[in-house]
Amino acid sequence: MSSRPQKEIEEELKLIDRYKQTGDLELAGKLYRDYMHLVYGLCLKYLRNRDDSQDAVMQIFEKITESLKTHEVKNFKSWLYVVSKNHCLMELRSRKNKMRSQVKNIDDVAVENVLLMHHDNDSPVLEEDLSKLEWCIEQLQNEQKTCIQLFYLEKRSYKEIVEVTTFELKKVKSNVQNGKRNLKICMEKNR
Repeated sequence: MSSRPQKEIEEELKLIDRYKQTGDLELAGKLYRDYMHLVYGLCLKYLRNRDDSQDAVMQIFEKITESLKTHEVKNFKSWLYVVSKNHCLMELRSRKNKMRSQVKNIDDVAVENVLLMHHDNDSPVLEEDLSKLEWCIEQLQNEQKTCIQLFYLEKRSYKEIVEVTTFELKKVKSNVQNGKRNLKICMEKNR
């Protein structure tokens, strides 16, 4: 960043002090307006999408109107840069986590579909997938295998599985969830 005249920095500090005292959004807007194009450029660099960057510019303004009330800012331009960059990085992290979650859900649905297709006569099932699935079920720990077979293959409810196995409800749910996860891992290894 290029060095700015001290007078400019002092004027911004006065505006920040007045904003802290009054809470007048016009003052925060006046501070922000001079740097909006820089914030937009930074957001565009990180987010790589015009609409998302425009949204981020507005979200960052909302964020700074709150943060300015409590933070000690010595150089508004530098502080704004850091706030903007952190906002973009948090947005990217949030997207990444959302994508991971969606991929995980897709994987869970895929295993469940194979399990459900096993007894759905209308759905075409690849014999190879069924063979792998049966083999993977056999590899499960006994309690998981029992719960998976009762829940998916015999379509029993958790309550019915508790009655048949005498496992606690919590244990049945855990065995079904862990068994499904282990089946997914096994199926992926054997693709």
